[in-house]
Amino acid sequence: MHLTKKDIENTERIKRLNIINSVSGIKPANLIGTKSKDGYPNLGIFSSVVHLGSSPALLGFIMRPQHEKPRDTYLNIKESGFYTINHVHQNFIEQAHFTSAKFPKETSEFEVCEFTEEYLYGFQAPFVKESPLKIGMKLIEEIPIQVNKTILMIGEIQHISIPENSMDEQGHINLTSLGSAGISGVNSYYELNKINQFPYTKANKLPRFEKIQQ
Repeated sequence: MHLTKKDIENTERIKRLNIINSVSGIKPANLIGTKSKDGYPNLGIFSSVVHLGSSPALLGFIMRPQHEKPRDTYLNIKESGFYTINHVHQNFIEQAHFTSAKFPKETSEFEVCEFTEEYLYGFQAPFVKESPLKIGMKLIEEIPIQVNKTILMIGEIQHISIPENSMDEQGHINLTSLGSAGISGVNSYYELNKINQFPYTKANKLPRFEKIQQ
């Protein structure tokens, strides 16, 4: 199959959405927790969290266009400056998926999707108690992307909560043992299984490669 730019543009909207959201491969499944200035908690699923740097420790994620009707996640982060990122475990992917429904501000996704708010380390944004890996974030910068009006939200890691036995002495985190899930498209979920691990690469120490036959 070959799809040109014109083919993609002429594809029915939902099918086009599914194709373009899938071509980048498996993405991390995360729940972002926030709280409004008047005390309403909010929880939403995101598949766009990316590593931006280790010193300082930065993560980014993409917000949809906010100019018509700002989302609670965006408003809460702008008001408080803090939010949490929580891995989605394979055991609760259905609950996590339905946090994407458009609930009124006064309705807590924690409550309707049966998650537990957890407040740790004096951090003001709610963590997801059921999540195997929790990250407390502070908003550092937001960058508008002009071509489609989305926003890159950049935050600095303030806290990481992770089971002791899921990280080795070199800092490698075993996502398989954590049971973390991945997303393809907007509604397909995958298990993450570790295939291999290699040493830090050096140009003068490359192994011999067998040519891949396809």
